Amino acid sequence: MERIRVGLLGAGRMGRNHARVYSTLRHADLVGVYDPIREAAQTVAALHEVTAYAELDELLDAVDAVSIATPTPTHYALVVECLERGLDVFVEKPFTETWMQAEELVALTQRTGRIVQVGHIERFNPTYGELKHVLENLSPLVVNFRRLSSYVGSNTDVDVVLDLMIHDLDLALDLAGADPVRIEADGFTAFSGAIDYATVNLKFARWPMLTLTASRVTEQKVRSIDVTALEAYVEGDLLNKSIQVHYRTVGEYINHHHGGVKYRQESVVERIHVPIAEPLHAELDHFVMCVRTRQQPRVTAEHGLRTLRIAETIRTQIKERMLDARLNGSVGAEMAAEMAVADATPALVG
Repeated sequence: MERIRVGLLGAGRMGRNHARVYSTLRHADLVGVYDPIREAAQTVAALHEVTAYAELDELLDAVDAVSIATPTPTHYALVVECLERGLDVFVEKPFTETWMQAEELVALTQRTGRIVQVGHIERFNPTYGELKHVLENLSPLVVNFRRLSSYVGSNTDVDVVLDLMIHDLDLALDLAGADPVRIEADGFTAFSGAIDYATVNLKFARWPMLTLTASRVTEQKVRSIDVTALEAYVEGDLLNKSIQVHYRTVGEYINHHHGGVKYRQESVVERIHVPIAEPLHAELDHFVMCVRTRQQPRVTAEHGLRTLRIAETIRTQIKERMLDARLNGSVGAEMAAEMAVADATPALVG
């Protein structure tokens, strides 16, 4: 199989990006697009000179693999239909709405023998890859993940744990190589009635403490991984693709004669080279390679299930004692009205 015929399900924000990338991949042919909003499918299809299919069945009959970039509540049914037709599947995160659905899809994937890759895109971020190399030579004590965004423009078909934090949960599990032995989570709602801010401590048997913070109430976009190690402090910026390593230095007292004795401590900062690469391009190219070679993807259905299980535990803990910032006057009427308008704006995203 030289070139893979790919069908795109979903013509929203993520779907448009998928179409753009597939149209540039050497071993993929973007055959067509399906979206229940016909005009959206036609717009994306016209841009890449492919077919906008009016019926999902027609598209599935014409392809070898699909990319599912639709709202999360639709993932389960679409993956089932594609697997039962013998198609390989890329599905955006979160894998499904619930871990029970994900568990069923893992079993179906095993029965059908098809390739299923879940879209945890940060695994393909070159900054994360270089950060893992840096940590190989250090003794980490604490790892802090921060993923912060404003509410306007956020994906509100799921809460902040499933929308944002799930990216860092996947990275945390990948770094630790195991499931946590203890989870402590807290959070609040500010605009949506669902979890808008979450903070989590994960304790692993043989890994240092990991802390994750996800917010869609912060007026600055942040995607960072900071590591305190015995030997150094590491700042990883996933958004701006940079890594700085601050090494521990020894201070010294210097005699300036007439100026007296002064204390000086110089910090040594190493800036790690991060290759220039688009994570989505690397991710979808990896999927196509796995379909061609029948190699298991870097992020399998099992990975998607494991991450979703822990996300569900976090959500349950937060909901048991979640605070509502709207009740104490911290959200003004004008801001609340603005958020309501944003909520009413449809967006097809994965």
